[in-house]
Amino acid sequence: MLRLEELGEGERERWRELRAATEAPRSPFMEPEFAAAVSRVRPGARVAVLYEGASAEPAGFLPYERGALGQGRAIGLGVSDCQGAVLRPGLALEAGELLRACSVSSFAFDNLEADQALFVPHAAEEHATFVIDVEKGYETYESVLRGQSPKFLKTTLAKERRLGRQAGPVRFVFDERDPAALRALIGWKSAQYRRTGRRDRFAQEWITRLVGRLAGTRAPECTGTLSVLYAGDRPVAAHFGLRSASVLACWFPAYDPEFAKFSPGLVLHLRMAEAAAGEGIGLLDMGRGPAEYKDSLKTGERAVYEGEATRPGLGAALQLLRREPARRAHGFVVARPRLASLASRTLKGAARLRRP
Repeated sequence: MLRLEELGEGERERWRELRAATEAPRSPFMEPEFAAAVSRVRPGARVAVLYEGASAEPAGFLPYERGALGQGRAIGLGVSDCQGAVLRPGLALEAGELLRACSVSSFAFDNLEADQALFVPHAAEEHATFVIDVEKGYETYESVLRGQSPKFLKTTLAKERRLGRQAGPVRFVFDERDPAALRALIGWKSAQYRRTGRRDRFAQEWITRLVGRLAGTRAPECTGTLSVLYAGDRPVAAHFGLRSASVLACWFPAYDPEFAKFSPGLVLHLRMAEAAAGEGIGLLDMGRGPAEYKDSLKTGERAVYEGEATRPGLGAALQLLRREPARRAHGFVVARPRLASLASRTLKGAARLRRP
């Protein structure tokens, strides 16, 4: 296993190629930039690099976090809205093999994407994540809203006009770079968590540091994006999330409670959908968890899974493929050299990954 900063650019590019080859939406949470940002604030973050046979090209990657007692979990568990392994399509692999190779006893997840055949059989619960489809443009999305919830759309647009009359001209910035606006968002969100009796995520230093790092990330498939709705010169609602070329992951939305009567959060989401469509983004993922505003805005749902894959008993040893280019242990996963040696002697290569 490697730390994320040990991955070379060639390996990161291979990660991106494997991800692009899947049919799943290109969630920015599944990109190497997100994993690398988590690694900077979570010391237990690691990545397993998988190889097939003697191939020098990686066949897959599993970003994860390893706890002090050997438990594993999806990288960024608790804040990441899309989780799993990035594997070559058709790669033959068992979850137990991979966990043993990573030297973890389990792999916990709470937003496993539906296409993760390796881990979905270990899921305990299925949840709905709510999405907005703007693939055909914002005007088409508005027409969908008029059909499924005409009163909602009419009321929200009327409140936007009223906000402009009473508080100053309304303007929207899709990709705001002002740090003060991000600080305002974090303050609103922390207060919302406390007001609603939920755990304040921003009371955890690592989450605040992670958001700060991602705010400066500018990669084609993982860009930190702060969107702000202003009335006059005053921010009244904001959202921080991540976007790829095709997906905007809606992550931390909040608004100034002083302007609650104008529903600025709903106005913000409509303007985000409009701007995303203009950028060529086809899908806004609002994440799992029921909420009235999601029901009003959504055009569909996707499944995500929560559960934990556990490593079976030691049983037969698993051979670990070990590669050491440039004096760096790297390869299938190298965490227990003695176990790798035992596996090699016991199975004589029979358990190595083969091309299907």
